[in-house]
This record gives sequence, C-alpha cells and structure tokens, in this order.
Amino acid sequence: MKSTLVYGAAALGLMAACTSTPQESPETARATVPPYPTTAKVDTIDSYFGQQVPDPYRWLEDDRSQETGQWVAAQNEVTQGYLEQIPYREQIQERLTQIWNYAKTGAPFKEGNSWYVYRNNGLQNQYVLYRMDQPGQAGEVFLDPNTFSQDGTTSLGGLNFSKDGTYVAYSISEGGSDWRTIRIMEAATKKLLQDEVRWSKFSGMSWAGDGFYYSAYDAPKEGDALKGKNEYHKVYYHKLGTPQSQDQLVYEDKQHPLRNFYAQTTEDERFLIIGGSEGTSGNNVLVRDLSKPNSPFITVVEDFKKDHNVVDTDGNSLLLLTTLNAPNKRLVRVDLSKPQPQHWVDVIPESDRLLEGVGTAGGKLFASYMQDATTRMYQYDRQGQLEREIELPGIGSAGGFGGKKEDQELYYTFTSFTSPGTIYKYDIRTGQSSLFEAPKIDFDFTQYETKQVFYTSKDGTKVPMFIVHKKGLKLDGSNPTYLYSYGGFDISMRPGFSIARMAWLEQGGIYAQPSIRGGGEYGQAWHEGGMKTQKQNVFDDFIGAAEYLIKEGYTSKEKLAINGGSNGGLLVGAVMTQRPDLFQVALPAVGVLDMLRYHKFTIGWAWAVEYGSSEESQEMFRYLLAYSPLHNIKEGVTYPATMVTTADHDDRVVPAHSFKFISALQERGAPGNPYLIRIETKAGHGAGKPTAMQIAEWADRYAFTWHNMGVTPDFEQLKKKDVQLQ
Repeated sequence: MKSTLVYGAAALGLMAACTSTPQESPETARATVPPYPTTAKVDTIDSYFGQQVPDPYRWLEDDRSQETGQWVAAQNEVTQGYLEQIPYREQIQERLTQIWNYAKTGAPFKEGNSWYVYRNNGLQNQYVLYRMDQPGQAGEVFLDPNTFSQDGTTSLGGLNFSKDGTYVAYSISEGGSDWRTIRIMEAATKKLLQDEVRWSKFSGMSWAGDGFYYSAYDAPKEGDALKGKNEYHKVYYHKLGTPQSQDQLVYEDKQHPLRNFYAQTTEDERFLIIGGSEGTSGNNVLVRDLSKPNSPFITVVEDFKKDHNVVDTDGNSLLLLTTLNAPNKRLVRVDLSKPQPQHWVDVIPESDRLLEGVGTAGGKLFASYMQDATTRMYQYDRQGQLEREIELPGIGSAGGFGGKKEDQELYYTFTSFTSPGTIYKYDIRTGQSSLFEAPKIDFDFTQYETKQVFYTSKDGTKVPMFIVHKKGLKLDGSNPTYLYSYGGFDISMRPGFSIARMAWLEQGGIYAQPSIRGGGEYGQAWHEGGMKTQKQNVFDDFIGAAEYLIKEGYTSKEKLAINGGSNGGLLVGAVMTQRPDLFQVALPAVGVLDMLRYHKFTIGWAWAVEYGSSEESQEMFRYLLAYSPLHNIKEGVTYPATMVTTADHDDRVVPAHSFKFISALQERGAPGNPYLIRIETKAGHGAGKPTAMQIAEWADRYAFTWHNMGVTPDFEQLKKKDVQLQ
C-alpha cells in the first residue's frame, strides 16, 4: 500500500562513402553550460510500505501549469545556448537535410479496383498516399497529410478501407498525441463525409457493413487530456451518416477499468473479434458471429496469461497465433463449436525458432520466423503443409507478406542496416521474387559492413549484437561509437535502415545494436528474462555490450555514447546511474524514468505486467526503487554528458519523467559534464513526427555527442568528393 503526504509546497518560481575519420580537436574550445535554471522543490513525501520517499519535483507533473511552462522555456534556452556554441552544428543539419532528400516509397496495396502506395518525395514532413490503376504508375494524390497542418505536426494515425474499397476511414493525430480523431472519405470522389469520431485511442477501424468498429475512452476532464489516467476503454460501432452520439456501445467492462479492448473483423466480415488486455502482455479472445443477429460473444480464451492473435478464418474456424503451450508461438485451428484450448489443432507447430507472425494472401499462409534477430520467410498451404522457403535478398528484415484471398501476387519490403527499404514483387504461385522499386541514393553502401557477434552477459547468457562500420576499421579503441537498444515489451531489435545513421557512419563512427533480454528475439523466455524482478538482466546485457566493445578495441569509454527511447530511455537512465564510469555521452529519449509513479499517468498502468508496480508488494517496490533512474542519482557523482529529449505532447510516457530526472541530475551531479534537456513542442512520443523536426533533433543529438567526445566531423572531405544524393 502507498500513501501520499504533502507537507506544504514551496513557492514555485521560476553519408556517402568516405574514408575520412573524425579528428580530435583539442584546440576547439569546449562549450560552456550557462547556469541551470533554479528548479523549485516541494516537500512532497510518499510512504511505501513504511518507507518514506521524497518527490521534491512533483510540481513538474502538472505539464500545463504556468510554472512548468516557464521552467520548460528556461531549460530549452540553456540547452539551445549550449548547442549554439558547437561550431559544426549547422553543418550537421545541412548534411542530414542533404542525405534525407531522396524519394521514398512503401509497398503498393490493392483496395477495391485501385492500387495505393505511400510516397515521400524527399523532405516532405509526412508521407502522401497515392492512388493508381496499376502498381508502378505515377497515380494521383489520394490523401496528403501535409495539408492537415501548416507545420506538419498533424499526422495520419491509421487508415482502413471498407471491404469493397468504397469508403476509407482514417485517423488523425495532433502534435504527436495518442488521441485520434477519425474521419471518413468516399474513395471514388475523395469527398469527406460529415462523420467525425473523437477520443479514440489504441484503436483500429474495422469495417462491417455500412460502418466500422473502433475503441475509445470517455472524453477526458479539462486539462487532463495529456496526463490523465486512461480508464474504461470501450468498443463502439459507428454507422455512416450518423453522429458519434448515436454510436452503438458494443463492449465494455465496468468491473475492470484498467482493461483495454481491441476490435477487428475478419476479411469476410462474418466475425467480430475482441481482444482484451490488462497490460502490454497477454490477452483474452472473444468472438461474435455477425451473420447471426444478436448472437452472443463466444469466449475462446478467458484469461490474460498468454498472447493470442486471430490471423484468419476457415469456415466456422479461426486460425490463431498463440503462445499457449508454445513459448516460440504456434498457429492453431480453433473450431468455434468447441473453442476450448484442449480442442485446438496445430496448423504450424512450435519449433526451436520464434514464429514471429503469420500473414495470408492468395489462399496461402506466410510464416515469418526470426533467427538470431533476422527474418526467414516460409510459404505454407492452408492446412499447414510447407511449400517453400522464400529466398530473401539477404540478411535483414522483411515485411508485408499479406493480401486478399484472391491475390496472385503481393509486394513486400526488405531492409538492413546498409540497405534502404526496397520493394519486391512476389509471385505466390511460382515463389519468385523480383525487384519492383529501389530507392535511388548516390551512396556507396559497399564501403560498409555489418557483423553479428555474441558476447557474454553478467550471468553467463550469450547475447547477440550487430556492429556496423566502414570496412577496414582499426580496432585501436579510438572510434566514436553509438550504442543503441530497447530491452522490453517483447520488441525485437532487428536490422533496419536509418538515413540519419548514415551521417554517423560516414564520419568513421560505429553503430552497435545488441538484442538484449526483454525483447522478443528468442521467444517468450527471452522476453520474460527481462521482466519484473528480472529487469536487471536487461541493464546487465547492455553494460556487457559496452564492455565488449571496449575490450575488443572498437571504442573506449571516452568515445562511447548510449541511446534509447521510451523503455529504451529507461535503459539508458538505469545504466548511466549504475555505471557512470562506462559512458561518455548518455541520450535518454522520452524515457520511463520514475519507476515508482509511472502507472499514475495515461496508459502507464498497462506496463505493470512488464515492470511490476510500486504498490503491488514490498518486494516489488524495493526492486523498482533499486534501479529507478530518478531515485538513483547520487550527490557528487560525475555522470556522462547527458541530453534528455522529450516532447510536450507525449501522452504515452508523460514528459514529467524527463523533467524530474534532469532536475535531479542538475542538482546532484558533479560539475564538469553538461546535464541538459531538449523539450520539443507540438510533438509526442515519436509517431508522426515531421521530417523537419526529425532532422533538427538528429543534428542536435550528433552535435552534442561528437562535441562531448572531443571529435570534429570532417564535412570538407565530403565536399571534396562532391558526394551528393540524387
């Protein structure tokens, strides 16, 4: 149990191929940090199981107060004043803008009689959806999210066409918030209907008949939209041409306010599937037969212990991807006349590799397996008979193996650390892949190499790590290295392309990405090895990666930067407080940094299945307190040069985490290294962030990192080689 005592608050005052290597610059004056803003402290103390824990920066949790606004402005002024002293900051931004400016495209998909594809001509803030008669044509602009707002901060949240392609429902996010407003357009005419659905969140739009299912919360109280606790998620049905006030309530659970419900309809629109969850892991499954009026829900899975996902239907049966009795997942057939697990029949049995997902198209099943964090694809018939392994272009990540039952071809994407997203056409009948569209980038990727190593973590566990750098790298400990990971929520760290990363690599830098525990690379056991009272394994794995890179001569403490976002921000916050001696630069982004109070805000309560909660038991409270970044900043310790990044519209991990953390770091950390925070306005947790904003943030991140490593990037060498992206 926990109680809160407030003893009276004090007054709240205020990339192209390049053989050059960055050079040490002892002659370059180090930027000085202006005095940090004075951050007021309040006498707030929480009592957990008899132990008192001060929370002096509690007032910063009120992100909409005038005092917090003044504090944000003052902190940003200090941070920008510091960054402006770095002489090559503008050159970094210019280079990023240059290399970012190439045409990008997604995989085409068919809806009704038309084909659609997302494209970005280079520096557009948001991708534009085009429509055409056949894949590969120029087509016409169908939906342009760049028109939603002048500054590009309003983005497309999601989109779904009706079964015949007549209508499209799409959701809009403002300023990066998780809240969505749903609108409907008539596809043929691109006419926007008057329908509007508000306060949707963590929801899709699943069509059935002349309307769609969606999930939403009640409208939040005034001032609580970006920080208030999200409770009583509900599923509704919206019929076209009617106001939201007349939407039919389809499902709710008044007894359990902390449950979320996600609705989907099957391709034939016969079944409505509702998956309920009590957190970020585990869900139940309910099914309603929409072909029978007023039919009841059938319970397929009652508890929330395992993960289940409906892939498709076969008559009166479901194809269900599940971890029940299968930590590496299996695909089963569920007869709805006897849906209990003891009657499930394996279609694709569990194996020693993780069955990451199953897609359907052309009457076939496409199984995506993960092998040491890379994709392997296989085609099966509907009965689970293996037809072929699909030959992928290389070692990397593939996605998009899905389509309609009548399709004879599909289009998938393939990417790796040094291969931009490339589109391939796949013939379902013959199993042949052919190049459909590749980005045109004047960048010699052959000058770079990727290797995968396995190192030993603290408890003896072998952990894989990708290392990317220029060929011919000298292992002399002098290479600037960017170490990044996540470590949680069953999310796998796979090979993927980042154009921003090329600006780091072309300057002779190393990028390292370990697949630490907490992720999903090796199935449920790997995930659970980093959950709750096993969370320290995640930090030990990351620390082990840093120690390996130093030991093997890739880099040194003085040239090592660490970065992670969200749960990865927690990772960075934890390891920099546990091992401040190991890193030169720390970049925690939108991090979960107050482990005692994270569950008090928006959807934070759902993470308790991953982290545990400070209120569930004395043991869990003490475990969380032992690694909570906010609570483990010690007086007089020299911490790595730190730039925290967050955003004012982040209603996933509220910015109060970052506000309180940097306040404690500025107060207690020993002088010498800068402890700064960069607070973006009109931005959220990351999704939908406009291109211009991304470029500016990456420029500041690299400028801060290189400067605090004592490294000057060599842009003149790039100009001499006349390297430009077309």
